[in-house]
Amino acid sequence: MNMLRIVAFWAVAVVFPLPLMLAYDAIATEPVSLKQLVLFALIAYCWWLLAILLSVRPRWLDRLVGLPAVYRLHGVLGIGALVLAYIHDQNSYTSNQLAHTLGDWGLYGTIATLCLAVFFLSGWLVDRSRWLLRARRFLEKVVFRHQLSIWLHRLNLVVVLLIWLHVHVLARMNQYLVFMMLFDLYTVTVLSIYVWKGWIAPDSNARGTVMGNEARGESTRRISVELDHANTAVRPGDFFFLSFEDAGAVGRERHPFSVTDDDQTTVTFTIRQHGDYTRRLSNITEGTRARLEGPFGRFDSIVATHDPAAPLVLVGMGAGVAPLLSLAAAHHTTRRIHLLWSVRTPEDLYYRDVLADYQAASDGKMQVTTSVGRFRRDDLERELTGEALRTGAFFIVGSSPAVLANQRLLRRMGVASRRIHQERLM
Repeated sequence: MNMLRIVAFWAVAVVFPLPLMLAYDAIATEPVSLKQLVLFALIAYCWWLLAILLSVRPRWLDRLVGLPAVYRLHGVLGIGALVLAYIHDQNSYTSNQLAHTLGDWGLYGTIATLCLAVFFLSGWLVDRSRWLLRARRFLEKVVFRHQLSIWLHRLNLVVVLLIWLHVHVLARMNQYLVFMMLFDLYTVTVLSIYVWKGWIAPDSNARGTVMGNEARGESTRRISVELDHANTAVRPGDFFFLSFEDAGAVGRERHPFSVTDDDQTTVTFTIRQHGDYTRRLSNITEGTRARLEGPFGRFDSIVATHDPAAPLVLVGMGAGVAPLLSLAAAHHTTRRIHLLWSVRTPEDLYYRDVLADYQAASDGKMQVTTSVGRFRRDDLERELTGEALRTGAFFIVGSSPAVLANQRLLRRMGVASRRIHQERLM
């Protein structure tokens, strides 16, 4: 069922441009070679629009396929659109200098947006190279002090408007009234959804008040937010995009943080302080108002798809234990659970008492293993039973390089990829 959802989700990239393509193909009288180049450009334009739609993070889509799948399609659409736009730019022609200039500017803006997004917003490169990761953190601290994702999305909007103008000034396009009406309908609909989600919908997000902000270990904080109204949509393992209304303390940017327990009235976040924004979280005082976009996440629904008799193996690195704690809180009395938590220093084992309580209440169903330092293959072979490796559902949360390393290790130990689920912390 999950695979069918993913296939249907990716099929949207094929279906979305079809009405516009069919309308142009049915009306246009240009030579076949030129018409093909125009169709390439229309696909690219539709993919830019679809990427904008995906960037608003629809909650229903997250529950259906998960935000990681949404982000993957978003990235592929960006690359695919650039390839098609480049082919169109290099092989088509026009005597309209304004249209030519607008098209070139749109292409250059796309190249700039994609390069910055691949390096700063995706993990395609930096998750696999420590040097690139250090370079990104340095540039974020020195050059890009404000939230880069916001400005990249705005640049993407500028690109769309440039291409929209490019099409409107081309005589070979604007002569077809029906096509232009459909073209404008696509554009206006997508941009209206983006504006509504970005500037109007946030007023409907959950709100709450910070009730606690305390240090946990050397570089972690635990922030509790009492919601104005209980949020029954919260599920174990979920996360929110959290922002604070005290702009002077940390700014108003929204950042994703995982919920540490399964409480639907007071949500807690365990946050590793490793960047400029998270280091400023100590400035947040009790009584500060908070806004929460979400919840997002599919861990609990994934748990429900696995055999109830099979063990759950929860592997957390540092603050990555947060969403795993909420899974443990919800299932420690009904499912067999083995939670493995690795930290940098003994002082970072700040949830030992909570885990001990879950373990005591589990009637022998829950096992907890902690380690100062990352788990190695020998450790996992010693701690995990043959049954867990053959049938267990694995959930891994931590920094991107650590998650990828643990995934590779588990696969070498015989764990099937379909039984490994992960969440990477920024």
